[in-house]
Amino acid sequence: MDQAKEDKGTVSVIGGTGYVASWLIMRLLHHGYKVRTSIRLTHGSKKDVSYLRNLPCTSENQLEIFNADMDNPESFNEVIQGSIAVFHVAHPGDFEDKEPEEIITKRAINGTLGILKACLRSKTVKRVVYTSSAFTVLYSEKDIDMIDETNWTNEDYVRTTKPFGASYIISKTLTEKAVIDFGEKYGLDVVTIIPPMINGPFICPRLPGSVYTSLALVFGDVELYKHLVRSPMIHIDDVASAHIFLLEYPDANGRYICSSGEVTIDKISEFIRDKYPEYDQVVPTPDSLKEVEMVKYPKLSSKKLLETGFKFRFGLEEMYDGAIQSCKEKGFL
Repeated sequence: MDQAKEDKGTVSVIGGTGYVASWLIMRLLHHGYKVRTSIRLTHGSKKDVSYLRNLPCTSENQLEIFNADMDNPESFNEVIQGSIAVFHVAHPGDFEDKEPEEIITKRAINGTLGILKACLRSKTVKRVVYTSSAFTVLYSEKDIDMIDETNWTNEDYVRTTKPFGASYIISKTLTEKAVIDFGEKYGLDVVTIIPPMINGPFICPRLPGSVYTSLALVFGDVELYKHLVRSPMIHIDDVASAHIFLLEYPDANGRYICSSGEVTIDKISEFIRDKYPEYDQVVPTPDSLKEVEMVKYPKLSSKKLLETGFKFRFGLEEMYDGAIQSCKEKGFL
C-alpha cells in the first residue's frame, strides 16, 4: 500500500510551529498519520501557519490546527482527544534567561503534567513521545567521556557554573524527570528522546536557533564558535524519523539519546570553504580557529537507540547543505 495513503490513525503534536515539530508533522503526514497540532496565540494575535497548511498530504482533513497554551493545560483536551499518541515537542522559555529559573521551570512542569493528564483522560492515547534535549544529560561535575541515558544533568552544578541558557537547561532537566515520574506513577506509556544540536533544512519561517549556531562560521558570530569545536549533532530528518520509530517500536521504554555523531569546527570550516567558495572571505580557515575557546562536550552514546534497529541516514554534508539551502531560500543568507 502507498505509505502516504495508508491510514495509521490520528496523533497529536504539541507545539506545531517549531523547527522539530513542523518537520515531524510533515513526516507523520507522509507516513500516513492524521495530525492534530497546537499553536500558541496570544490575545488578538495571528500566526502564519501557511507553511503547515501547504504541506504535502494536508488535504482531506489530514491536518487540524488548534490554539492551545501551556499556561492553560485544559486547552489541550481538544487537541489530544481521539489521538492514539502524543508528541510533546513544546517547551516554554528561552536561552536569554529573561525570567527567573523557578518561574520557567514551574510553567514547563505544570503545563507538561497538564498535557499528560489530558492524555490519561482521553482513554485513546497509547504512548507519549516527549522531546527532551542533550542538555538533560551533559552537565555534571563528573568527568565522563561517554554519556548514556543513565546520566542526568546536575541542577546545582548548572546553577554554580552558569553556562549559557542555564535556566532552560535546568527547566528541561526537571521537566523530563517529571514526565518519567508521571508515566511510572499513572501507568502512562512515556518515551523520551534526547537529541543534541539539530541541524539541516527547515520549513518554519524563523531561523531555528540551533541552525544559526551550527552556521556561526558563516554568520560570523564569534561568540558561538566555542560550541562547535567538538559538538554532538543530528540531522533534523533523523530526529523526526526517530520520533516516529519510537512511537511504532513496541518495546520502546524510557530515555533514548539520539545523536548521530560529532562535528568539529575544523571539519565545518573545511566543508563550507570547499563546497561554498562564496563564503571564503567570511569563514575562518581551520588554522585560524586553533585558538578558539573550547566548550568540551562529552560524547553521547546512541547505543540504546541503535540496538532497536534504528539507523541514522545523514551526516555533516547533508546537515550543512540543507541548512545553507534553506537559509538562502528564506533570505537569511
